[in-house]
Formats: sequence, C-alpha cells, structure tokens
Amino acid sequence: MCRWLAYSGEPLKPAELILDAQHSLVAQSLNSPLGTETVNGDGFGFGWYPEDPSRGNIPALFHSIEPAWHDENLRELTNAIASPLFFGHVRAAAGPPIQQTNCHPFRYENWLFMHNGFFDGFSVMKRDLVLAVDESLFPLIHGTTDSETLFYVALTMGLRDDPIAGLGKALRFVEATGQRRGIRFPVQGTFAVSDGRTLWAFRYSTEHRSRSLFHSETIPELREMYPDAARLELFGDHAKVVVSEPLNNMPGAFIEVPESTVAILDDDGYRHEPFLEEAA
Repeated sequence: MCRWLAYSGEPLKPAELILDAQHSLVAQSLNSPLGTETVNGDGFGFGWYPEDPSRGNIPALFHSIEPAWHDENLRELTNAIASPLFFGHVRAAAGPPIQQTNCHPFRYENWLFMHNGFFDGFSVMKRDLVLAVDESLFPLIHGTTDSETLFYVALTMGLRDDPIAGLGKALRFVEATGQRRGIRFPVQGTFAVSDGRTLWAFRYSTEHRSRSLFHSETIPELREMYPDAARLELFGDHAKVVVSEPLNNMPGAFIEVPESTVAILDDDGYRHEPFLEEAA
C-alpha cells in the first residue's frame, strides 16, 4: 500500500533519512522488499515540526503527486531545514485518486497522522464513518481516503486527549461498521500519530496479520554495537525513527513492533504497550 517514516529526537536534516540512508524512504518508494507493492510512486508527503520551539508547535506540510524519487523540491526542502520531529510517506494508491489532498500525512492543529494499509469495504462503510465525524471537524476533510476519514473519526472519539484510546475506539468503530455489512477483516495497517512531542506508532489489523513496522534501537546502544559506524555520529543520543521497513542492513539496528502493539517514543526512549489485543 505505502511506506512511511517518522523521526523524533535532536533536530536533524530530514534528507538524512528520507534520501540519504542506505534504504531510505525514497529508495523504498522504488523498491520495497517488505511491502505489498514493490513500487510506491503515487505521490508523497512530508510533515515537520519547527526546530525553534518559540515558533509554536504547528507542523508544516509538503504534498506532491510526483513520485518521490522524481521531485527535486523534496531534495531541496529536506536538505534546507532541520526538525526535531518529522513524518515522511510515499503512496501506492489503492482506489482513491492520485491528488494532493489524498497524500499523507494529515494535519489538525498540532497533530500529524499517517497510515499504511487499507479498510476493506471502505466504499460501503464510508457514509457511516463520515457521519460519525464531529460536525465541527467535517468541513476539514478535503480528500477521499479511508486514512483521512479515520483521522477525523479518531479526533472525534478523543485522540487529542488520549491518542491510544482515541485511535482504538475509532478502529473498533470501523470494525463494527464493516462487520455489520459482512466484511470479515475491515482494518489493515500501521499508523503514526504525534502531537509534536511524543510519537505513537501502531501496528494493528482485524486479521492480526498487519503490515510491517520497525523502530530503531537507541543511539547509545547502536554506538556500542557499531563503534566504527561513522554515520551514527550524525544523530543525537535521543534520536529515534519508526519505519515501515529498516533503513539499513545492520543487525540489531531495528526492532520489529509486535502485532497489536503501540510503540511510544519520547525523551525517555521507547516502550511497547498492547493495543486492541483482544479479538474484535
């Protein structure tokens, strides 16, 4: 379906991960060994929080329907800025049209959201899901994807107060809606959410056979494991990245997020918590 990446830590030029890593996000857009689709060329998106906290906590967005590997503006932008927290997403369209409003990540106030996966039977569920969105949020839905609709359902159901509970409630609503219409496995995906300080990365599907998801080991641990890896000096001690698939071939550098789990990454490092473990 898609590939995505989220970074949190000391301010970093996004190009270091989106463009320059051994198996960067742009490289994955051309060749994704762990993805359902090998090529993800139906547009991309990039969202980032400001390096200077005095400028507030509202992220900026850049979306394009160009393939990520073909867009010179992406290279210019990701080399020109530094950010302590950013999202990158390359899209393989699975129904909704290729247009900027359908490119991830999606933004509401200080929140960013993106998704890799799909809702089986979205076309027959769409009316019910859209009508569940709070009336004040409804005008903000500009695209046609299941992902954006889910984001606004989750905002309606409390994501801003408790991202884990809010997204969980929204996904249970999608499952119940789909199963009423005879859809056995409505939800498939990995999901990223951030308020600009904490990063939540979810791996969940109704079938419990979700898309791949990994996060990096801590930088101090990696430096001990690979003392001669000069590239690690680019990153501060608090640098962390969540990815659809590993950015390099270094054993132990990336940890797989288990099925039905949320990985929480913040200044204290990372931790895993169960997410919707019980049967739907």
